[in-house]
Amino acid sequence: MKAIEITSHGAPAVLRMGARPEPVAGVGELLIRVAASGVNRPDVLQRMGHYPVPPGASDIPGLEVAGVVVAGDAAALAQAGIAIGDRVCALVAGGGYAELCVAPVAQCLPVPKGLSDTEAASLPETFFTVWSNVFDRARLQKGETLLIQGGSSGIGVTAIQMAKALGAHVLVTAGSDEKCRACVALGADHAINYKTTDFVAEVKRLTNGKGVDVVLDMVAGDYVAREIDCLAEDGRIAIIAVQGGVKSEINTGLVLRKRLTITGSTLRPRSVAFKAGIARSLKEHVWPLIESGRIKPVIHSVFAADAGQGASGAEPAHVLMESNQHVGKIVLTWVNA
Repeated sequence: MKAIEITSHGAPAVLRMGARPEPVAGVGELLIRVAASGVNRPDVLQRMGHYPVPPGASDIPGLEVAGVVVAGDAAALAQAGIAIGDRVCALVAGGGYAELCVAPVAQCLPVPKGLSDTEAASLPETFFTVWSNVFDRARLQKGETLLIQGGSSGIGVTAIQMAKALGAHVLVTAGSDEKCRACVALGADHAINYKTTDFVAEVKRLTNGKGVDVVLDMVAGDYVAREIDCLAEDGRIAIIAVQGGVKSEINTGLVLRKRLTITGSTLRPRSVAFKAGIARSLKEHVWPLIESGRIKPVIHSVFAADAGQGASGAEPAHVLMESNQHVGKIVLTWVNA
């Protein structure tokens, strides 16, 4: 099969089209003929050598796919109600940038009615991440206020729509007025241009001094101290990335006085059983919202996976990802799917 390989750690040009043996589904797994592969920030970190592949996972990048089931563990398929020929999208620990991809059956979800494979491939990584961190770990409730750092990112556009659909008030930060307008168009109640406005002061103004209940943080670094300052009592911070650095100096007195919770997680190394629980929650609570049109995939750009002569569409896709100019998701498509 064709697969996009990381030929060495470095710039996007190290991503090249190669040939790999076709994978075989094992116990509890199925094999997908991939129609589309989502592109995510962890793929960039893996390419640069900053995100080690979990033990047992494919070294081929790619954490989410959509396509058709072509083989699999019969017992697991039957238990999940999935049949050969069904269209599914899946969260995987690696191997997504390829024509064929093995996925745990429990991490697969049906393609929501009305969605294309390209749209479906944009769902798993961000939807699993947002549900796990915003709703499970940070316990966002209906009527509470969520602050999303980086509202125009793939994670951000998912979190905006999911939180609004489930009854929360949503504030976001973004790096331009254009991105702020895009976030508001997706449902955010207010968008703050962090390059021109102090988001702490603006959050306090917008909440009449109360602060927000939950912060979804992809920055960390010195942002954590500022987020603590704009949290309400009993507020929670969920850290999912450290683009601003891994070290933070915080006022622990505020943590004590406000009874705050600071948490965080990475999804890729978690167990299949853990991810299966998220899949069940998404199918029950979120998939109906997608099928009703209340939550929609937001795709910024689509690239052909195979650019010919050994080149890969993953290279310009990663260039775009690193430019931070996109609003929403970036997807690769496979012509032989």
